[in-house]
Amino acid sequence: MSETSDSTSAPQRLMSLDALRGFDMFWIIGAESLVWALNRMSPSKPVQFLARQLEHVEWEGFRFYDLIFPLFVFMAGVSLVFSLNRIIAQAGRGAAVKRVIRRGVVLFILGIIYYGGLSSQWPDIRLMGVLNRIALAYLFAGLLYCFLKPRALAVVALAILLGYWAALALIPVRDIRLEKQHLAALAERLGDSKGAALLREPGNPSAIKDSAAWATAVKLFNATTNRVTGKFEQGLNLANHFDFKYLPGRKYDVFYDPEGILSTLPAVVTCLLGVFAGLLLNDSTVSQSRKVTLLIACGVGAAALGWLWNPLFPVIKKIWTSSYVLVAGGYSAVLLGVFYLVVDVLKVQWWCQPFVWIGMNSITVYLASNFLGGFRKLAARLAGGDVQIYLNEHVLKGTGDMLVSIVGLLLMFWFVNFLYRKKVFLRV
Repeated sequence: MSETSDSTSAPQRLMSLDALRGFDMFWIIGAESLVWALNRMSPSKPVQFLARQLEHVEWEGFRFYDLIFPLFVFMAGVSLVFSLNRIIAQAGRGAAVKRVIRRGVVLFILGIIYYGGLSSQWPDIRLMGVLNRIALAYLFAGLLYCFLKPRALAVVALAILLGYWAALALIPVRDIRLEKQHLAALAERLGDSKGAALLREPGNPSAIKDSAAWATAVKLFNATTNRVTGKFEQGLNLANHFDFKYLPGRKYDVFYDPEGILSTLPAVVTCLLGVFAGLLLNDSTVSQSRKVTLLIACGVGAAALGWLWNPLFPVIKKIWTSSYVLVAGGYSAVLLGVFYLVVDVLKVQWWCQPFVWIGMNSITVYLASNFLGGFRKLAARLAGGDVQIYLNEHVLKGTGDMLVSIVGLLLMFWFVNFLYRKKVFLRV
């Protein structure tokens, strides 16, 4: 899994892509805590707005934080073009296919380990999480790229987006909401007071398939005969119901998962949108200025189409709706265009080096944030406790939290800078 190499000398490497990947990861691993601490220190309307943007929407809609994950999947598609083109040119398509399969499988296994594969027992292990979705999106997009031309890829992407919409709009599902509170009320009306009590218990016991609460949920589900179509509400849509019936193991939202089975299909399209951007950036016949123009223009157009689609197929991250794919993919293309313009065209690079450090070891940093307890937890041991309490109570509310956040980010920057200087880049 690990190797030591000088990635900075890799042919055709785009600094803007590494910088954007690092910028994206920067928010995942702790930068949002700075804004939250600032909001506690000075809860002005602009700061409150920023703090809201660093929280996911509950269900329907879009905030900046809802862009972080699809942006990473999008960039995986961009990188895929450069890496696979090089492998195909040097060793042939078969070697590229082996590379895609190996990387997808290793990433998926890392995802299982990350979500309890070593620390938990079955069925308390989560099979579908962030790394698992990245793995599957990369795997299928990579295999498609190895065998199909760009026009065929576009047809596949369009077919998935329209097919996913049709499936969620037309395939009937049982008229039952799978939230614990709703199921508890149903159990009570059916005279199952014990089941209702189990479903009202705190925590996540009903994610375990052999629990009494899960058995109650299954009984209620099977007893429901009314069916509906065209519903996209939480717990009342085909993607959630598919997870409830067919996804084993622990689920993030008790009965279904935001990185579930069906919603992984449109995530493949998010990766393919990155592939299209990578094909553009890799095209030597297109000028740099035109590449910037096309990235930004196509990004704006895709986002606009997504929002126009929103009334019919709402923008919902937790089931990765087709409109969400277009909105997130459009914003991702715009960001890539801006980073490419500033970093690779205008060569204004002095500000982005810390992001490059992160971007060239992004998976390592993501895993370290869990396996090492997280940089913020380590910072809390160094600068938290009495110091944090004193600053919060005697200097200014939120000052201690800000100190812990800054120390955590400094630790993270030290870690990635150390890896960068030693030319250690961990890959799968």
